[in-house]
Amino acid sequence: MQNPNTNRKYVIGAMVLAVTALFMLRLFYIQVIDKSYQLSSNNNSRLRVVEYPGRGMIMDRYGKVLVYNEAVYDLLVLPQQAKQFDTLELCRILAMDPVELRESITKARDYSRYRQSAIVRQISPEQIASLNEKLFQFPGFSIQIRTQRKYPQAIAPHILGYVGEVNQGDINSDIYYQSGDYIGKSGLEAEYEPYLRGRKGIRFMMVDVHKRPQGNFENGRYDTIPEPGKKLTTTIDAALQEYGEKLLAHKKGSIVAIEPSTGEILALISSPAYDPNELVGRIRGKNFERLMSDTLNPLFNRATMSRYSPGSIFKIVQSLVALQLGVIDEYYSVDCNKDIIGCHDHPNAHGLREGIRYSCNPYFYNVFRRIILLGKSTSQFQDSQIGLKTWYQMVYPFGLGQILPVDLPGVKPGLLPDTDYYNRKYGGSRWAFSTIYSNSIGQGEIETVPIQIANLAAIIANRGYYYVPHLIKSIEGNDTIPLKFREPVYTKIDPKYFDIVTDGMQGVIYDAGGTGSRAQVPGITVCGKTGTVQNTGRKEDHSGFFAFAPRERPRIAIVAYVENSGTGGLYAATITSLMIEKYLNGTVTQLEKEQLILEYQQF
Repeated sequence: MQNPNTNRKYVIGAMVLAVTALFMLRLFYIQVIDKSYQLSSNNNSRLRVVEYPGRGMIMDRYGKVLVYNEAVYDLLVLPQQAKQFDTLELCRILAMDPVELRESITKARDYSRYRQSAIVRQISPEQIASLNEKLFQFPGFSIQIRTQRKYPQAIAPHILGYVGEVNQGDINSDIYYQSGDYIGKSGLEAEYEPYLRGRKGIRFMMVDVHKRPQGNFENGRYDTIPEPGKKLTTTIDAALQEYGEKLLAHKKGSIVAIEPSTGEILALISSPAYDPNELVGRIRGKNFERLMSDTLNPLFNRATMSRYSPGSIFKIVQSLVALQLGVIDEYYSVDCNKDIIGCHDHPNAHGLREGIRYSCNPYFYNVFRRIILLGKSTSQFQDSQIGLKTWYQMVYPFGLGQILPVDLPGVKPGLLPDTDYYNRKYGGSRWAFSTIYSNSIGQGEIETVPIQIANLAAIIANRGYYYVPHLIKSIEGNDTIPLKFREPVYTKIDPKYFDIVTDGMQGVIYDAGGTGSRAQVPGITVCGKTGTVQNTGRKEDHSGFFAFAPRERPRIAIVAYVENSGTGGLYAATITSLMIEKYLNGTVTQLEKEQLILEYQQF
């Protein structure tokens, strides 16, 4: 007779086999198909360490180093391990306040007890040498190597800019950045950040249950190597830049020098300035606050942001527009009638060349009047509107009243008033030439920034066109600079008219009665124009001068402004002369001029 339990034995065996098969299938799925458990396990047993690349170096046009990197160190803490250590000893080594250290550790612990956080940044190599000897006394602490910027010549701070820690806006706008990363905040550091920053690397370390490193994870199979930033070669002539900063020391003002044939900026100086090394390392925060509160405003870039009336420099533009419109010719003459508009003492201007040489205000009052009052309407208001529209269309292509797309952040547009501007200002169209005549001599509502005036000098040197001023000459790994810097931008003026105004600009410097004789350079023909900028109700007028040289095949176009220093023919013209000689000849022989400028100090 068959045992009744036999079938039960087979059923139970089948059930055990089925359950075993299910477990085996589940284990196969977890270990082979579904990676989530493996990843979770890995995350619990490995430490992700970021390796930071060095930022790209910045060079001048001849390969001279303007910015390089030096090694600095961050002190990291893993709060879960940092339980007992000598706080006072650590503070002594790092030369920091114990309260500050405890606050940093608390902040790191609140962030995560099981993740490393930087609590002291940019430690000097000397401090690290002392710390390394005693690091074993501080459980949970480790050192991370990074780099910081170094400026061997301490020049060009407004060009180079500075680097600072990212804020939340930076993190939100680019997933590359995490808290504690650094980013270019101004100047070329900000403009070319994607090239200069490089690419971070990642190293994975095995850790035990207490998060202590136990070696590389899978022999570095998943590690990535940091990629250094690209080297940036600028258009700057470091020697010329340094000399210009020397000339402007203890003065308020700016200098911009451009190579007309390319638009390359040779020097861009703003004074007062600061040592770029002041905004590096652990002292950066305190120094930045001090510079921000400085009443001389050394962080402000006067070369690209200061808005001045162009003064008599603008008479060159008025001359070209009038010639192009045919409202005057080169022989147009005017008596210097000071009852119309104030002027200095000089002979009557016989022809446009003398009008420019003498910088005659009544002459250009009448030139502008002929531009604005074209006789297109019997109403002086309507006729002025028509004339101003035509004038605006002719002047705007000179790069005025607009932001020149220079490769620096924060460039200002100045102001070129049009009919809409005056309609808003006067509540309608009840304005006429008699309302706006101050623009004839570069006063009134017109405002320009120095880099626009340097570009204007380049336009005249090129006889009617310019290349957008720029600071980039090459980027490592890239064959060409951006297209916008390689395409000429043309004005609406026939090239034949530029020789007439160039004659007048040469006369400003070399002929009797010229207002810019101090701009002469031995052996070089310079063409230029003074621009005394009125500063009504404040201090003395600003001294402005722009020029290009040599007259044939010009190699430099330049503007200099010295605030509150009087007429343009004195300090600004002299600075321009010295800068031109320095660039074209390599040395300066006009030692009396140089001494005059160095001895003149405003603060």
